[in-house]
Amino acid sequence: MVLQTPLLHLLRHRYGHACRLLTSGSWSSQLFAHNADVADIWQLRNRHRPFLLSPERWRLVRLLAKHDGPVYVSEDSRRQVTKIRHLLAMSRIANDRCVFLDQFPAAVDEHWIDQLLRFGQSTPPAFDNAAARQADELWLAPRLFLNQGDRDDRERWLRERGLAGRPLVLLQPGNKRATKFGRVRADDSKAWPIVHWAGLLRAMNARMPEACLLLCGSPAEVPLLRDIRAAAGLAQVGIASEDLPLRRLMALQETADSMVSVDTGPAHMAAAMGCPLVVLYGTESPHRWSRRSAVNAAVIELGGPDAQKGMADIPLESVVQAWLYVTSAVSKRR
Repeated sequence: MVLQTPLLHLLRHRYGHACRLLTSGSWSSQLFAHNADVADIWQLRNRHRPFLLSPERWRLVRLLAKHDGPVYVSEDSRRQVTKIRHLLAMSRIANDRCVFLDQFPAAVDEHWIDQLLRFGQSTPPAFDNAAARQADELWLAPRLFLNQGDRDDRERWLRERGLAGRPLVLLQPGNKRATKFGRVRADDSKAWPIVHWAGLLRAMNARMPEACLLLCGSPAEVPLLRDIRAAAGLAQVGIASEDLPLRRLMALQETADSMVSVDTGPAHMAAAMGCPLVVLYGTESPHRWSRRSAVNAAVIELGGPDAQKGMADIPLESVVQAWLYVTSAVSKRR
Protein backbone atom coordinates (compact mmCIF):
# COMPACT_ATOMS: atom_id res chain seq x y z
CA MET A 1 0.00 0.00 0.00
CA VAL A 2 2.91 2.37 0.62
CA LEU A 3 3.99 1.80 -2.98
CA GLN A 4 0.56 2.95 -4.19
CA THR A 5 1.32 6.58 -3.32
CA PRO A 6 2.99 7.44 -6.68
CA LEU A 7 -0.04 5.97 -8.48
CA LEU A 8 -2.48 8.02 -6.37
CA HIS A 9 -0.46 11.17 -7.05
CA LEU A 10 -0.47 10.45 -10.79
CA LEU A 11 -4.25 9.86 -10.89
CA ARG A 12 -5.00 13.05 -8.94
CA HIS A 13 -3.04 15.10 -11.46
CA ARG A 14 -4.56 13.33 -14.45
CA TYR A 15 -8.18 13.80 -13.36
CA GLY A 16 -7.90 17.00 -11.34
CA HIS A 17 -9.20 15.72 -8.01
CA ALA A 18 -8.14 13.41 -5.19
CA CYS A 19 -8.81 9.68 -5.30
CA ARG A 20 -11.34 7.57 -3.50
CA LEU A 21 -9.43 4.58 -2.20
CA LEU A 22 -11.15 1.24 -1.61
CA THR A 23 -8.96 -1.09 0.40
CA SER A 24 -9.07 -3.95 2.88
CA GLY A 25 -7.63 -3.76 6.39
CA SER A 26 -8.16 -1.32 9.22
CA TRP A 27 -4.96 0.72 8.94
CA SER A 28 -5.26 2.48 5.57
CA SER A 29 -6.84 5.56 7.15
CA GLN A 30 -3.73 5.96 9.33
CA LEU A 31 -1.29 5.39 6.49
CA PHE A 32 -2.92 7.86 4.11
CA ALA A 33 -3.93 10.56 6.59
CA HIS A 34 -2.90 14.09 5.50
CA ASN A 35 -2.30 12.84 1.94
CA ALA A 36 -3.69 15.39 -0.53
CA ASP A 37 -4.03 12.67 -3.19
CA VAL A 38 -6.65 10.78 -1.15
CA ALA A 39 -10.13 12.23 -0.66
CA ASP A 40 -11.98 9.27 0.88
CA ILE A 41 -11.04 5.83 2.11
CA TRP A 42 -13.63 3.07 1.81
CA GLN A 43 -12.38 0.23 3.97
CA LEU A 44 -13.36 -3.41 3.94
CA ARG A 45 -12.23 -4.56 7.34
CA ASN A 46 -13.14 -8.24 6.86
CA ARG A 47 -12.51 -9.42 3.31
CA HIS A 48 -13.06 -13.11 4.13
CA ARG A 49 -16.73 -12.87 5.14
CA PRO A 50 -19.11 -14.21 2.45
CA PHE A 51 -20.72 -11.51 0.34
CA LEU A 52 -24.31 -12.18 1.41
CA LEU A 53 -23.32 -12.02 5.10
CA SER A 54 -21.18 -8.88 4.86
CA PRO A 55 -22.90 -5.53 5.57
CA GLU A 56 -19.58 -3.87 4.68
CA ARG A 57 -19.68 -5.26 1.14
CA TRP A 58 -23.27 -4.10 0.63
CA ARG A 59 -22.24 -0.64 1.88
CA LEU A 60 -19.43 -0.61 -0.70
CA VAL A 61 -21.90 -1.63 -3.41
CA ARG A 62 -24.04 1.41 -2.57
CA LEU A 63 -21.02 3.74 -2.51
CA LEU A 64 -19.65 2.43 -5.79
CA ALA A 65 -23.06 2.70 -7.45
CA LYS A 66 -22.90 6.48 -6.87
CA HIS A 67 -19.38 6.75 -8.31
CA ASP A 68 -19.41 8.03 -11.89
CA GLY A 69 -15.67 8.29 -12.54
CA PRO A 70 -13.04 5.81 -13.72
CA VAL A 71 -12.00 2.82 -11.62
CA TYR A 72 -8.40 1.65 -11.39
CA VAL A 73 -7.97 -1.83 -9.88
CA SER A 74 -4.36 -2.06 -8.69
CA GLU A 75 -4.57 -5.64 -7.40
CA ASP A 76 -2.46 -8.43 -8.89
CA SER A 77 -3.93 -11.43 -7.04
CA ARG A 78 -6.20 -13.35 -9.42
CA ARG A 79 -8.39 -14.46 -6.54
CA GLN A 80 -8.88 -10.92 -5.26
CA VAL A 81 -9.46 -9.54 -8.77
CA THR A 82 -12.28 -12.05 -9.21
CA LYS A 83 -13.91 -10.78 -6.01
CA ILE A 84 -13.43 -7.17 -7.07
CA ARG A 85 -15.03 -7.82 -10.47
CA HIS A 86 -18.03 -9.30 -8.69
CA LEU A 87 -18.26 -6.23 -6.43
CA LEU A 88 -18.11 -3.92 -9.46
CA ALA A 89 -20.78 -5.92 -11.29
CA MET A 90 -23.06 -5.72 -8.25
CA SER A 91 -22.51 -1.94 -8.32
CA ARG A 92 -23.42 -1.80 -12.04
CA ILE A 93 -20.01 -0.47 -13.02
CA ALA A 94 -19.27 -1.58 -16.58
CA ASN A 95 -15.89 -3.00 -17.55
CA ASP A 96 -15.25 -0.16 -19.98
CA ARG A 97 -15.10 2.24 -17.01
CA CYS A 98 -12.30 0.21 -15.44
CA VAL A 99 -8.62 -0.49 -15.90
CA PHE A 100 -7.07 -3.58 -14.29
CA LEU A 101 -3.43 -3.95 -13.31
CA ASP A 102 -3.31 -7.47 -14.73
CA GLN A 103 -3.78 -5.91 -18.18
CA PHE A 104 -0.26 -4.45 -17.74
CA PRO A 105 1.95 -7.41 -16.82
CA ALA A 106 5.30 -6.59 -15.25
CA ALA A 107 8.43 -6.76 -17.34
CA VAL A 108 11.34 -8.83 -16.09
CA ASP A 109 12.72 -7.25 -12.90
CA GLU A 110 10.39 -4.25 -13.30
CA HIS A 111 9.79 -2.41 -10.04
CA TRP A 112 6.20 -2.47 -8.85
CA ILE A 113 6.04 1.35 -8.79
CA ASP A 114 7.09 1.49 -12.44
CA GLN A 115 4.39 -1.02 -13.35
CA LEU A 116 1.80 1.00 -11.40
CA LEU A 117 2.79 4.20 -13.21
CA ARG A 118 2.41 2.53 -16.63
CA PHE A 119 -0.98 1.30 -15.49
CA GLY A 120 -1.99 4.74 -14.17
CA GLN A 121 -1.16 6.47 -17.46
CA SER A 122 -3.81 4.41 -19.27
CA THR A 123 -7.44 5.56 -19.58
CA PRO A 124 -10.59 3.38 -19.38
CA PRO A 125 -12.27 3.03 -22.80
CA ALA A 126 -15.45 4.79 -21.60
CA PHE A 127 -13.54 8.01 -20.91
CA ASP A 128 -12.16 10.38 -23.49
CA ASN A 129 -8.39 10.71 -23.27
CA ALA A 130 -8.84 14.47 -23.41
CA ALA A 131 -10.61 14.31 -20.05
CA ALA A 132 -7.57 12.74 -18.42
CA ARG A 133 -4.44 14.85 -18.63
CA GLN A 134 -0.95 13.47 -18.75
CA ALA A 135 0.81 14.26 -15.48
CA ASP A 136 3.71 16.71 -15.63
CA GLU A 137 5.34 15.15 -12.57
CA LEU A 138 5.81 11.48 -11.73
CA TRP A 139 6.82 10.30 -8.28
CA LEU A 140 9.27 7.44 -8.66
CA ALA A 141 9.42 6.86 -4.91
CA PRO A 142 6.64 6.63 -2.30
CA ARG A 143 5.87 9.49 0.07
CA LEU A 144 3.98 9.59 3.36
CA PHE A 145 2.94 12.68 5.27
CA LEU A 146 2.87 13.78 8.90
CA ASN A 147 1.31 16.80 10.56
CA GLN A 148 2.35 18.73 13.65
CA GLY A 149 0.16 16.58 15.88
CA ASP A 150 2.12 13.48 14.80
CA ARG A 151 5.41 15.18 15.58
CA ASP A 152 4.18 16.46 18.96
CA ASP A 153 3.05 12.92 19.80
CA ARG A 154 6.51 11.58 18.89
CA GLU A 155 8.32 14.11 21.08
CA ARG A 156 5.98 13.41 24.01
CA TRP A 157 6.52 9.65 23.62
CA LEU A 158 10.29 10.08 23.54
CA ARG A 159 10.23 12.24 26.67
CA GLU A 160 8.08 9.72 28.52
CA ARG A 161 10.58 6.98 27.69
CA GLY A 162 13.58 9.13 28.62
CA LEU A 163 14.83 9.13 25.03
CA ALA A 164 14.53 12.81 24.14
CA GLY A 165 17.72 14.14 22.58
CA ARG A 166 19.32 10.71 22.16
CA PRO A 167 20.21 9.16 18.78
CA LEU A 168 17.69 6.52 17.78
CA VAL A 169 18.32 3.37 15.73
CA LEU A 170 15.32 1.26 14.75
CA LEU A 171 15.31 -2.48 14.09
CA GLN A 172 12.43 -4.52 12.61
CA PRO A 173 13.27 -8.23 13.01
CA GLY A 174 9.83 -9.77 12.41
CA ASN A 175 7.13 -9.85 9.79
CA LYS A 176 3.63 -11.27 9.76
CA ARG A 177 4.34 -14.21 7.47
CA ALA A 178 7.42 -15.52 9.25
CA THR A 179 6.22 -15.02 12.84
CA LYS A 180 4.29 -17.82 14.52
CA PHE A 181 3.25 -17.81 18.18
CA GLY A 182 5.32 -14.66 18.69
CA ARG A 183 8.55 -16.10 17.32
CA VAL A 184 10.06 -16.35 13.87
CA ARG A 185 9.88 -19.75 12.20
CA ALA A 186 13.46 -20.88 11.68
CA ASP A 187 12.61 -22.46 8.32
CA ASP A 188 11.09 -19.29 6.83
CA SER A 189 13.07 -17.49 4.12
CA LYS A 190 12.48 -14.17 5.93
CA ALA A 191 13.99 -15.31 9.23
CA TRP A 192 17.38 -13.92 10.29
CA PRO A 193 18.83 -15.79 13.31
CA ILE A 194 18.42 -14.28 16.77
CA VAL A 195 22.16 -14.65 17.36
CA HIS A 196 22.77 -12.38 14.35
CA TRP A 197 20.33 -9.73 15.59
CA ALA A 198 22.05 -9.83 18.98
CA GLY A 199 25.46 -9.47 17.32
CA LEU A 200 24.20 -6.54 15.26
CA LEU A 201 22.91 -4.79 18.38
CA ARG A 202 26.28 -5.21 20.08
CA ALA A 203 28.08 -3.80 17.02
CA MET A 204 25.68 -0.84 16.97
CA ASN A 205 26.25 -0.21 20.66
CA ALA A 206 30.02 -0.26 20.19
CA ARG A 207 29.73 2.34 17.41
CA MET A 208 27.02 4.50 19.03
CA PRO A 209 27.06 3.86 22.81
CA GLU A 210 24.83 6.87 23.44
CA ALA A 211 22.08 5.65 21.11
CA CYS A 212 18.83 3.93 21.99
CA LEU A 213 18.50 0.75 19.95
CA LEU A 214 14.77 0.22 19.53
CA LEU A 215 13.34 -3.15 18.53
CA CYS A 216 10.04 -2.53 16.71
CA GLY A 217 7.21 -4.88 15.85
CA SER A 218 3.59 -5.76 16.33
CA PRO A 219 2.25 -6.89 19.72
CA ALA A 220 2.30 -10.47 18.40
CA GLU A 221 6.08 -10.21 17.91
CA VAL A 222 6.92 -9.23 21.50
CA PRO A 223 8.28 -12.71 22.43
CA LEU A 224 10.71 -12.52 19.50
CA LEU A 225 11.82 -9.00 20.47
CA ARG A 226 12.36 -10.07 24.08
CA ASP A 227 14.44 -13.04 22.96
CA ILE A 228 16.65 -10.76 20.87
CA ARG A 229 17.08 -8.24 23.69
CA ALA A 230 17.97 -11.01 26.16
CA ALA A 231 20.52 -12.46 23.72
CA ALA A 232 22.13 -9.03 23.22
CA GLY A 233 22.38 -8.37 26.95
CA LEU A 234 22.42 -4.57 26.56
CA ALA A 235 20.59 -2.02 28.69
CA GLN A 236 20.42 0.34 25.70
CA VAL A 237 18.01 -1.97 23.83
CA GLY A 238 14.34 -1.03 24.08
CA ILE A 239 11.16 -2.62 22.75
CA ALA A 240 8.28 -0.75 21.11
CA SER A 241 5.18 -2.72 20.12
CA GLU A 242 1.99 -2.17 22.13
CA ASP A 243 2.56 1.60 22.14
CA LEU A 244 3.72 1.91 18.52
CA PRO A 245 0.75 2.72 16.27
CA LEU A 246 1.42 3.29 12.60
CA ARG A 247 1.69 7.08 12.64
CA ARG A 248 4.00 7.10 15.66
CA LEU A 249 6.28 4.67 13.88
CA MET A 250 6.27 6.93 10.80
CA ALA A 251 7.16 9.91 13.00
CA LEU A 252 10.03 8.00 14.62
CA GLN A 253 11.30 6.97 11.19
CA GLU A 254 11.34 10.63 10.13
CA THR A 255 14.01 11.49 12.73
CA ALA A 256 15.75 8.15 13.41
CA ASP A 257 19.44 7.93 12.59
CA SER A 258 18.90 4.66 10.72
CA MET A 259 16.87 1.48 10.50
CA VAL A 260 17.65 -2.18 9.81
CA SER A 261 14.68 -4.27 8.76
CA VAL A 262 13.67 -7.52 7.19
CA ASP A 263 11.74 -7.28 3.92
CA THR A 264 8.39 -6.07 5.27
CA GLY A 265 6.02 -3.10 5.19
CA PRO A 266 7.71 -0.88 7.82
CA ALA A 267 10.85 -0.85 5.64
CA HIS A 268 8.83 0.70 2.79
CA MET A 269 7.49 3.23 5.31
CA ALA A 270 11.04 4.04 6.46
CA ALA A 271 12.19 4.74 2.90
CA ALA A 272 9.12 6.92 2.31
CA MET A 273 9.95 8.90 5.45
CA GLY A 274 13.59 9.41 4.39
CA CYS A 275 15.15 7.15 7.02
CA PRO A 276 18.62 5.72 6.13
CA LEU A 277 17.94 2.03 5.74
CA VAL A 278 19.34 -1.49 5.47
CA VAL A 279 16.89 -4.15 4.23
CA LEU A 280 17.40 -7.92 4.42
CA TYR A 281 15.73 -10.05 1.73
CA GLY A 282 14.85 -13.70 1.68
CA THR A 283 13.62 -15.14 -1.61
CA GLU A 284 11.74 -12.04 -2.79
CA SER A 285 13.26 -9.96 -5.57
CA PRO A 286 14.98 -6.68 -4.59
CA HIS A 287 14.48 -5.60 -8.20
CA ARG A 288 10.70 -5.87 -7.83
CA TRP A 289 10.34 -4.58 -4.27
CA SER A 290 13.38 -2.40 -3.65
CA ARG A 291 12.95 0.49 -1.23
CA ARG A 292 13.06 3.90 -2.88
CA SER A 293 13.75 7.08 -0.94
CA ALA A 294 12.12 10.28 -2.20
CA VAL A 295 14.88 12.33 -0.50
CA ASN A 296 17.76 10.09 -1.65
CA ALA A 297 18.53 8.81 1.82
CA ALA A 298 21.00 5.93 1.85
CA VAL A 299 19.39 2.53 1.25
CA ILE A 300 21.32 -0.76 1.10
CA GLU A 301 19.56 -4.03 0.33
CA LEU A 302 21.12 -7.41 1.02
CA GLY A 303 20.10 -10.88 -0.09
CA GLY A 304 17.40 -11.91 -2.51
CA PRO A 305 16.97 -15.01 -4.67
CA ASP A 306 20.18 -14.42 -6.63
CA ALA A 307 22.30 -14.27 -3.49
CA GLN A 308 21.25 -17.15 -1.24
CA LYS A 309 18.49 -19.58 -0.33
CA GLY A 310 17.09 -17.43 2.45
CA MET A 311 17.71 -14.54 4.78
CA ALA A 312 19.57 -16.78 7.24
CA ASP A 313 22.43 -16.98 4.71
CA ILE A 314 23.17 -13.24 4.97
CA PRO A 315 26.36 -12.91 7.06
CA LEU A 316 26.26 -10.75 10.16
CA GLU A 317 29.41 -8.96 8.98
CA SER A 318 27.67 -7.85 5.75
CA VAL A 319 24.80 -6.30 7.69
CA VAL A 320 27.14 -4.53 10.11
CA GLN A 321 29.15 -3.07 7.21
CA ALA A 322 25.98 -1.96 5.42
CA TRP A 323 24.71 -0.26 8.59
CA LEU A 324 28.06 1.46 9.11
CA TYR A 325 27.85 2.77 5.56
CA VAL A 326 24.35 4.26 5.93
CA THR A 327 25.25 5.82 9.27
CA SER A 328 28.39 7.37 7.75
CA ALA A 329 26.22 8.70 4.92
CA VAL A 330 24.02 10.38 7.54
CA SER A 331 27.08 11.99 9.14
CA LYS A 332 28.30 13.31 5.78
CA ARG A 333 24.86 14.71 4.95
CA ARG A 334 24.79 16.56 8.26
